[in-house]
Amino acid sequence: MLDALTLDQIRMFVTVAEAGSFRAGAARLLRAQSAVSHAIANLENQLGVAVFDRSGHRPTLTAAGAALLEDARAVLLKVDFLRARARGLGEGVETELALMVDTLYPLPLAAAALGELRAALPSVRLRLATAPLGGTLQALRDEACDLAIMAGEDFRDPRIETEALQAVPIVAVAARAHPLAQRRAKTLAGADLADHLQIVLEDPSDLSEGRDFGVLSPQTLRVGTQDAKRALILAGVGWGRLPQWAVERELAEGHLLPLPATALGPQGVAQTQTYLAWRTDRALGVAALALREVLHRLAAAPVARVRRRVPGESPVGAGAKAA
Repeated sequence: MLDALTLDQIRMFVTVAEAGSFRAGAARLLRAQSAVSHAIANLENQLGVAVFDRSGHRPTLTAAGAALLEDARAVLLKVDFLRARARGLGEGVETELALMVDTLYPLPLAAAALGELRAALPSVRLRLATAPLGGTLQALRDEACDLAIMAGEDFRDPRIETEALQAVPIVAVAARAHPLAQRRAKTLAGADLADHLQIVLEDPSDLSEGRDFGVLSPQTLRVGTQDAKRALILAGVGWGRLPQWAVERELAEGHLLPLPATALGPQGVAQTQTYLAWRTDRALGVAALALREVLHRLAAAPVARVRRRVPGESPVGAGAKAA
């Protein structure tokens, strides 16, 4: 009978499969190896199939085990979500809320959202940090933030829930005196860009190890912050890609010129989708739900209009306070 299956058995099955051995799985679970082996043997008896082949030096998943592993993970995710939601129902407004934002996301929108949240819930201590590439996902994994705004589709985790916010234009640019800007060509091929130094943002996490995104030149100068990247491009050291909202003034004043690099999108402009994200095993509290509502409402607002908004002009609605 499947009724005798326990969550403990399922969790042990998933942990051993991910750890690669009964010993490593037992160490992660802080349990005796014999107890883990016994629990998984009972699980196999209940299911009527062997989930591990024990004939080799290390246990390997059987075909049935590999098929059932994703179902087991899904069960654990649902249980973690149930527990998190139950905790959230019994708690009040958070004392602190931490938001991690991808450096591509318009900071004026984040500032406007946090300003509204502060006006509505002044008792909540707010923390804001920024990170590029896999840094936002890593912060969620490490429980270093409550909510994150991620960019692009390159970093995903089944334990992380995401909701689309808005697309952000990313433009290839160079300083006015840079050779690429001086060419005044209608289009630039990838080979043209490869002849010049590209300023590239480095991932603070290990999630993109061995991978590059939008890198067309073998000559790169890697930096840790978007501000450093922007400063080097403005100084003419190299060319690079920056969010359009961050260089609107420089483009309007002619200090930076867009590069019509077709390899990076129409006229060198690519649209990168941003997402609001949080852990499925942690329920969103009152403040997090209110911030979520504001971010979705601001998603359609032009960045320039948000910049001009007077703080407190559009406070969080009463419905959000009670969410």
